[in-house]
Amino acid sequence: MGILDILENVGLGTISLIIYIVTIIALNTLFKRKMAEAMIWSVLLLLIIGSIKGASPKTLAMEGLNFAMGQETLFASLSFVFMAYLMGTTGVIERLVKILNSVLGRFSGGPAYVSTIASALFGMVSGSGSGNASAVGSITIPWMRETGWTKEDAAVIVAGNAGLGIAFPPSSSMFLLLGMPAVAAELTSSGLYATLFTSAVYLLITRLVLVFIYVRRKKIKAVPKELILPIGTALKENGTSLSIFLGVIIPLLITMGPISRYLTSQNSFGLMGVRSISMLVWIPILMSVITIIEGWRKLPHTFSEWFEYIQKGIGKYSEVGVLLFAAFTASRILILLGLQEEITTIMNLIAGHSKFLVIGLIALLVSMMVGPFSGTATTTAVGSIAYIAFRSIGISPAVSCSVFLLLASNEGCIPPSSAPLYIAAGIADVDKPGSIFKITILHYAIPAIIVAILIALGTLPIFG
Repeated sequence: MGILDILENVGLGTISLIIYIVTIIALNTLFKRKMAEAMIWSVLLLLIIGSIKGASPKTLAMEGLNFAMGQETLFASLSFVFMAYLMGTTGVIERLVKILNSVLGRFSGGPAYVSTIASALFGMVSGSGSGNASAVGSITIPWMRETGWTKEDAAVIVAGNAGLGIAFPPSSSMFLLLGMPAVAAELTSSGLYATLFTSAVYLLITRLVLVFIYVRRKKIKAVPKELILPIGTALKENGTSLSIFLGVIIPLLITMGPISRYLTSQNSFGLMGVRSISMLVWIPILMSVITIIEGWRKLPHTFSEWFEYIQKGIGKYSEVGVLLFAAFTASRILILLGLQEEITTIMNLIAGHSKFLVIGLIALLVSMMVGPFSGTATTTAVGSIAYIAFRSIGISPAVSCSVFLLLASNEGCIPPSSAPLYIAAGIADVDKPGSIFKITILHYAIPAIIVAILIALGTLPIFG
């Protein structure tokens, strides 16, 4: 196998992916266009590229748009950003922060540590980077802002840690990978769980060390003692704000544990009924309803007042919606242009050759894919290919899957799409989300890639 053999199999799909990424970065960084606008122009460019090779622009556009319309992440992203707007304007967040500060405010950088650990814990349940950024960010971003973090730093921490929802088992990407024929023939969820959990713990440790460095470098102070209420007083004055957590607890109880098993056994509900409940959809809905009830006194009460209120909030989530819609559309168009087949062929060519080359190319491939795609979409497109390549150089089944999922967990850190980053930026009210990609790449993506490579090489010990 030579470089010419690989280049011979680089076709329209691969070329389109490279042009797509370069165009977005150039428009955003060199020409200072908003990321959403850059994404739209790049999608149009993909349609032009497809038409040059004989593909119908109308067909490509309709396929891409239909795919985007069916993504629940799109709905959930807008819902969570608007939910954060509701929580901020009703004072729910302010009251919740007073309770949190009464418990952890005396620790420097406490909210950032909580955000990092909460991302890991919620990741075990949600398995979604977007869901992670939304649920954890809606609480911890305002808390970090109240305790001295800039809005950009708060967004970076939440977005960077969002991928822990993929790295920690169980996750939707984990089960998707386990369901692929090549993986299913050699590995079960019980055989993967301990190895993946150990790998994720390494990643979590690097993230906690990073927060420690941030706290020292940015001189984040503990909340002044005079501003910390005794826990009893904080609960008495602000305890009703804790009701918003019911928006997370209720979907969790219904989808897992004894209540879930009971509902599954009922003919009127059944297994399909339980599986059809999406936490990504219902958490923002329930939390928004609870926020409206809890903060009703501070909300509008007439149609005209509501219209004005919603208008004020549109700017906080309109660009996120446009960007994600364009991203999902582009991801489908790239697949239709042959990206998946070309990547499969290229990886088959390198499988069985240099261990360092295979690991390096897989790390590069997944990192390139997870930028314009989501972690789940990347798993669907190249998960099986990466697994086979890792197995061809003697890496065990469990480690092969774990390394791939660690690489895919960078979905919140790498441009151009990164739904978790734009969700976090929307909650934090960051004007130019694209400007923080450099930080997420250097501080979050690259360390994760290094950890994954060290595990693949056997340098970091793995249990299981």
